[in-house]
Amino acid sequence: MAQMIMVFPFAVSKTSFLLMSLLLTAALTISCSGDGGGYGDDEGEGKENDISNYRTTVIGTQIWMAENLNYDIEGGVCYNNSSANCEKYGRLYDWATAMGLPQSCNSNSCSDQIQSPHQGICPDGWHIPRDAEWYILMSYAGGSAGTKLKAASGWNSFYGVSGNGTDEYGFSALPGGIGYSDGSFSTVGYSSFWWSASESNSDEAYYRRTYYDVEGAGWSSNDKSLLFSVRCLKD
Repeated sequence: MAQMIMVFPFAVSKTSFLLMSLLLTAALTISCSGDGGGYGDDEGEGKENDISNYRTTVIGTQIWMAENLNYDIEGGVCYNNSSANCEKYGRLYDWATAMGLPQSCNSNSCSDQIQSPHQGICPDGWHIPRDAEWYILMSYAGGSAGTKLKAASGWNSFYGVSGNGTDEYGFSALPGGIGYSDGSFSTVGYSSFWWSASESNSDEAYYRRTYYDVEGAGWSSNDKSLLFSVRCLKD
């Protein structure tokens, strides 16, 4: 079983991250393995990377996709290899796939190949947001960014705590969960993770996240081989 991610509204070291992840694995047994045993076993063409197929929203000075990318490309996968999850949550991608870079970039620095803006697998005229651009969004939303960015329905409750947000800006974040390189998945219904175009080191990149019971929106870096959602930002 691959390592489960635990979400905190602050940055943590990789060692602490792994220890805290083990605690969450013991507390929430919500991880499941895909039936296909790997990437690309799901069916359905998705919405491709044509921006006319997606809702968008203006938030401050930025224009964001108002749903996760659902572009059927090699390296992209539906949660639990179910096309219904792609339709609901969009696809999950490792970092190199999201960036449109060689798979070797998941374990090596490819900073010399990152453009500004970097389109990756986003539609024409849109790009994978840099960590600094995610920061602009989160700062605009303030300390309760998680609540304001989450959809008003579609999040699970846990011990009586509703995970739904207010969707104040139309970002409509849904809990698409996370995938692992061994073909397993976890935390659908409870968490959302999105890649940034910014590397942390040779085998890690920064991401942003929201969680069902956290008012704020967190950030950290982790292995590029993890499968996260993608939100694109207009150039």
